Amino acid sequence: MSGTTLGLDEKVEAAISYLLFFVTGIVILLLEQKSYFVRFHAAQSTVTFIALYVLYVLAEFFPGERLLRALIAILYVIFWVVGIVKAYSGELYKFPVLGDIAEMLVGRR
Repeated sequence: MSGTTLGLDEKVEAAISYLLFFVTGIVILLLEQKSYFVRFHAAQSTVTFIALYVLYVLAEFFPGERLLRALIAILYVIFWVVGIVKAYSGELYKFPVLGDIAEMLVGRR
């Protein structure tokens, strides 16, 4: 792994990109210019949590709104924990579908 624009360890910076969901994902994606690893995780955080937020809002219009929102909230926690753990362990882990979209955003290595 190489250095980062922000001067942090790549694994730490990548994990931070998940910390406040898409907010830190967007901030780190905009600031980080050097590390593909960090940019990928920041893009994946951004794409994943924006998609989940949109689903959460749209759930209001479906029967069983409370159940759907509860399931989406559980997904938020699962993706949040997995993203932080995988990033901090140095793994370029792609979430199904959303990881491919993140990869397109930052370009392939």
